[in-house]
Amino acid sequence: MISNFGHIVKTHLSNFPKDDYPVLDTFKFVSIWLGLVLDQSQTSMRSMFKRLNLRGETVDISTFSKASKKRDVGVFREMIFSLKKELSKKKEIKHGELEIFPLDSTIVSITSKLMWNLGFHQVKLFSGINLSTGEPGGIVIHFGQGHDNKYGNETIEETPENGVAVMDRGFCDLKRIKRLQKENSKYHVLRMKNNINLEKLANDNYMVGTGKNKIESRVVMFTHDNSEFRLVTNLPIKSTEIEGVSDEEIAEIYKKRWQIELLWKFLKMHLKLNRLIAKNENAIAIQIYTCIIAYLILKLLVIPKEAGTTMLDKLRYLQAFMCEKISYVHWLRELTLR
Repeated sequence: MISNFGHIVKTHLSNFPKDDYPVLDTFKFVSIWLGLVLDQSQTSMRSMFKRLNLRGETVDISTFSKASKKRDVGVFREMIFSLKKELSKKKEIKHGELEIFPLDSTIVSITSKLMWNLGFHQVKLFSGINLSTGEPGGIVIHFGQGHDNKYGNETIEETPENGVAVMDRGFCDLKRIKRLQKENSKYHVLRMKNNINLEKLANDNYMVGTGKNKIESRVVMFTHDNSEFRLVTNLPIKSTEIEGVSDEEIAEIYKKRWQIELLWKFLKMHLKLNRLIAKNENAIAIQIYTCIIAYLILKLLVIPKEAGTTMLDKLRYLQAFMCEKISYVHWLRELTLR
């Protein structure tokens, strides 16, 4: 195997304790979750534990479920932070260059009837993605239903300095726009709802909305695929005096919002985020964080060019070699002992 996978595993997993619990230590616990997400040959938790038990791992699914209910999710958050820190070192941003940060939410279905009985049928997951590094940021898990304009503030706050939060009209709210307009080192490009009133002013800005929450702002309009887009932004206008951003450039920035949709698509299609199999809130959070961890590992992974360059190519490359190692639990342990 020609890749840096061993280095990634040693750097980010080797410090997990292997003797802190008598049956299911932290290292094995995290490894099982990663195996469930990354192993493309496993379709269920039960089939995964069958393989582990047949090959010498004595932990059972009941013990694992209890641990998933009680263990601190901080272990997974810390690993996300560690992986993102390494990924940010690879960032190549020129001085003054804007960092584009599209953000959105997605619905993930819950399959557990126990959660259904508690009134939870879905989770709303918020995140952005820094296009300079490819790292997700501002991850927020919201149980139940709720419109984007009521939530998402924590994700927006994770916009990097000199970054541009790019949002669809689900996040459109006049109070939010007014608050975002006050930011000096962070910018936004937000698609407005069609029913928001616009009044053009003499200085070419617009009065957005009506009533006490109306606000003066720059508005950019363009048409794409027979749809009209009205974008409110605090990016400065390009002129001979300042190095701002043109209307055409703002339209192109907004089109990059699609990258967050591609993140959701990859997580759901290839890292098993299409349905949440966990039976309690703690375990659901662990499953979601594990999917993010797996995604970050793939972002850091370097494989031979002839094997491909996409995230899916990297996942398939790992799968080809994992098949020689019984399971990810066995493989990850072997890599940390080298």
